[in-house]
Amino acid sequence: MTTLDLTGLTTRPAQVWGAVRLVPLVRDEPVADLRLRAQLYGGAAGLVQVGPRHGYVSYIPHGFVATWTGDGTPAAAYGTQLSASDDDSAPTAVMGLRIHRRTARRQAGDRLRFLPLHLALEGYLALHFGGPSFAWEEWSQRAIRQGLSPRVEEAYVGAEIREPSDALRVFEIHPGQCGVLVYVADALAAVFVVPHPDDYRTLHPTLLQDLYGELIHHYVTLMPPVQDFRARIPDAHIRSLAHLRTAVAEQEDAWARFHDTTMPTGLLEHTYAWQTVYRMGRFTLSRFLPTFRPKQENHIGEAITDDTGRIAYLKTFRLSENQVRRGHLLSRLAANNWHLADTAVDLGITEAQLGLRLESAGFGHLLRQDVLDGYRKRRQRF
Repeated sequence: MTTLDLTGLTTRPAQVWGAVRLVPLVRDEPVADLRLRAQLYGGAAGLVQVGPRHGYVSYIPHGFVATWTGDGTPAAAYGTQLSASDDDSAPTAVMGLRIHRRTARRQAGDRLRFLPLHLALEGYLALHFGGPSFAWEEWSQRAIRQGLSPRVEEAYVGAEIREPSDALRVFEIHPGQCGVLVYVADALAAVFVVPHPDDYRTLHPTLLQDLYGELIHHYVTLMPPVQDFRARIPDAHIRSLAHLRTAVAEQEDAWARFHDTTMPTGLLEHTYAWQTVYRMGRFTLSRFLPTFRPKQENHIGEAITDDTGRIAYLKTFRLSENQVRRGHLLSRLAANNWHLADTAVDLGITEAQLGLRLESAGFGHLLRQDVLDGYRKRRQRF
């Protein structure tokens, strides 16, 4: 369990559009021996085979291809691909289906194709996917045989959420920018970091195709515009251009300190469980899960780190409260060997309350019907 470390990335003044605040991230020094490019898949739905007998279907607009060098020399992003649409073309009768073999797959040479965000979402969907590790009498035969299959989670495409979509389209890319923090109603929605400024300029439009959580959609719909913090320099002490440059630098430093110490704390102050997905020379592709703290900010994500632990690539997804609750319940059940009575004691509630929480979280099918009916009767009695 370790925290996220964004050492080497500094913030620049934010840009505001309605309820959306976009904060540029600039690297002190680009990562020259790792590059990313997009591999576009068009409008086909994606079937991802994550194992011999397991897979899932999801919206997958693009993949990322990572290219690296083994000796630390600068790498170039491999290849390009253009996607164009003809408005006069006839609509297709059915949606296509593209099959992907795993969320991360080695290609020819020092290249790795992976599905951005799906690495992180697969880790969340696979959380205790096998179901009860002990066949306690309360669990249904379906739970014992199939576990949590199928698992279903919902998210919103960035292009379908108006304000973030507009904000990302008009966003002015900062010189040397390698990432961005996306806030909605000053709640951190997502973080996107790449190795090199050229990669960011190329991949910035993919943020419109990314997935965003339920909370972000609600905040955009319900919350008023956020305040735009503009620099104000009193002119009483400005006597020369040197004084003005100093005052501007002080304002930029003040903004950076404000942002770094107050805004992304929900992401950076907590620990995460990391799982290695693939090793690429001196780089490691991993995904991480939070400890699922109810009624708090929780993020899942994926990252590429170098041999010193520095973040070269990062993409995060903020979980909704319902998703956090499901992760919390599954984690506590697994920690107590799926014994309902012991888990209820651990949570400080009754066994009937735990059973009804499982039902409200969408896991009612895991319990035997007579057991679930008994829990409902106990609730009515009290």
